[in-house]
Amino acid sequence: MRHHPLHAALSAFAEEAAWQLTSDTEDGAEVPFELVETRAARRDTPLYCYRPLTDTFIRERVGVLGRLPTYPAAAHALASFDGVGDYLRSQGEPRVPVDPRERADAALRVFISRVFSEATEFVITHERLERAYLELQDALLDGRAEAVVVAPVLGLQLVSSEVPMGQGLSLVRGDELEGAPADAVWHAGVDEPCVLACLTLTNDPGAPAPLSEAGVRFRRLLTALRLYDPVRVALGPVAWERTGAGPWSIGSLGTGGRAHGLLVIAEAAEDELRAFCNLVARRTPRAGELAWALRRYELGCERPGAFEALTDHLLALRALLEPEGPQSGRLAGRVAALCATVDRRAAVTERVAHAVSLERAIVAGLAPADGGVEALLAEITGHLRALLRDVLCGHLDSDLRAVADQLLAESSAAA
Repeated sequence: MRHHPLHAALSAFAEEAAWQLTSDTEDGAEVPFELVETRAARRDTPLYCYRPLTDTFIRERVGVLGRLPTYPAAAHALASFDGVGDYLRSQGEPRVPVDPRERADAALRVFISRVFSEATEFVITHERLERAYLELQDALLDGRAEAVVVAPVLGLQLVSSEVPMGQGLSLVRGDELEGAPADAVWHAGVDEPCVLACLTLTNDPGAPAPLSEAGVRFRRLLTALRLYDPVRVALGPVAWERTGAGPWSIGSLGTGGRAHGLLVIAEAAEDELRAFCNLVARRTPRAGELAWALRRYELGCERPGAFEALTDHLLALRALLEPEGPQSGRLAGRVAALCATVDRRAAVTERVAHAVSLERAIVAGLAPADGGVEALLAEITGHLRALLRDVLCGHLDSDLRAVADQLLAESSAAA
């Protein structure tokens, strides 16, 4: 079975490399040739032919190819494999670098050379690309089982067939994933094929169980998607796993919730999404107030009712902005200081204070059936999402209370 994230990253890089190499030849660069002696059957007289030195031509342009937009993702995908050195040796490379990134750089050069081996025109064909890719994959995975875990991502739509996210993780349109389980592709209550979160791993001895690893990676991806856009995506409650060509088995992810709206990822937005998700995954804390607030935000996103979601998101805001406790009454003003312009602070303060009063009614079981809670929840969730996103991206200091109090003090001094 193909390693889908690696194949997608290498295919995208090969397409850009073909374009760049073709552009170079059109601008006057020439592929060198060597004269090779051959002997025809039943003839003693040697024949000579010219063989293009494609590898030499590509070696001279390694620096240019390394600046292509798809190069970093392809290099990163390769660097995570232990078998890159085996691939280089199998291709006759005289020196195998020790550094993983240098090995990946060398492997990309060799891979592109194999795609266009002895070609005089740099045109991608399916046969050439698959031949070169299978050579590489066989060397990388020799003697190791490959495990694949997939789970439906509800409320997400891709324009491309696949969006690699890095380190074996990708988003794939379910109808484009060969052999995908039908129950994952066609989720109950959804008319279109689902987008699948797909994690491909080498099932090495001593490594975490694939389903356990996928559960962690999929949750991080879901968190990033929910922070990326106000549309609320959801992860299916179960995942499907298989090793090699074996049968699919099913396991629980412990997730829930329903999608609200549809997040469409255009081709032009794929790089931005990938960079954002990787940044959030790297900067998400595992403990502390921010981690607790982020988890409470996730719980609110998965609640079936607006009242429960509202109380979760107010608790998350208190963890970030009101360490003195709700009796201080400072939450509304601090939220407004961080999330509203000066002329809008009074209005936002009033809305947050209204949410707090409604929270008390919810706890007491006295909340009105139609109290505009959906609109209020959308506002509170928007403020919380903006604060979490800005802290994780480094736009705001993690001590939000101190930042809010400083803004309020400056506003009072200027009045």
